[in-house]
Amino acid sequence: MKALVIADYADNQLSSSTLSTITAAASLKLPIELLIAGHECQSLAKQGANIPLISQVNVVDHPLYSYQLAENMALMIHSLASNYSHIFAPNSSNGKNYLPRAAALCDAPQISEITSVVDSQTFTRNIYAGNAVAKVKVKSEKIFLTVRGTCFEPCNLTGGNADIVSLAAATDSELSRHLSDNLNSSKNLDLTSAKVVISGGRGLGSQENFDLLKKLANKLGAAIGASRAAVDSGYASNDMQVGQTGKIVAPDLYIAIGISGAIQHIAGIKDAKVIVAINNDPDAPIFKVADYGLVTDLFEAITALEQAL
Repeated sequence: MKALVIADYADNQLSSSTLSTITAAASLKLPIELLIAGHECQSLAKQGANIPLISQVNVVDHPLYSYQLAENMALMIHSLASNYSHIFAPNSSNGKNYLPRAAALCDAPQISEITSVVDSQTFTRNIYAGNAVAKVKVKSEKIFLTVRGTCFEPCNLTGGNADIVSLAAATDSELSRHLSDNLNSSKNLDLTSAKVVISGGRGLGSQENFDLLKKLANKLGAAIGASRAAVDSGYASNDMQVGQTGKIVAPDLYIAIGISGAIQHIAGIKDAKVIVAINNDPDAPIFKVADYGLVTDLFEAITALEQAL
């Protein structure tokens, strides 16, 4: 049988989470096909064809899929599913929306947010906010899986020469329609792909103080994140939230400033290569996972770091 990876993309570029999902699928040692659903997406198809791990790129190019509405995507995936034993999608907002629907239509099981592939029927995933790892074995001829991208290296984007095949679109479900986009105008780097992330917590005390992180981030070429407590307090926007209920990050360097380290936040940063924590409470849970910890006044630390850089 074959594996299918459903592509996520933005700004006419395949996402890093898609490349990591392809790496996860490659662990099965099966031929891998890539599915690109969208409108005017031929350049994405060419990117996919250049990936050495991909044997064929399937393109569904139709206005019906411009916004990857879950109801329409699920119908289309269901129409193709008989050709594959494993169907993968990134654990993005889109993937988490359409893949369970497609699995239900196929009367097949889904394993969400896998962290490793043991064999064709056995996978691992984090539970209890990352405090335990479950090994899940599924006895099914067809399995749907979303992939935690931070646990797999992105695959190579060059060197392949896969065939590109155009497929017909499925019928409109007529269950939902796209009305509008309300996009954040922030110029912040993408949290999920940034090599350096600086996050602020409720310890910063106000939105004005949170803005102090911008100078530091500019000097480090870093993306800016926030704890849920900082978001709930109105210091930062929702799209900046890092953690189990926000964005999962795995940068080379993660700097947590004024973040106590709730279990949900730790679950979102545990794959970072180096974690630095700055907090005036020596008993803050964040220090238990930090590679480097600085117990001091965070405002003095921010100033000192800026001067040092």
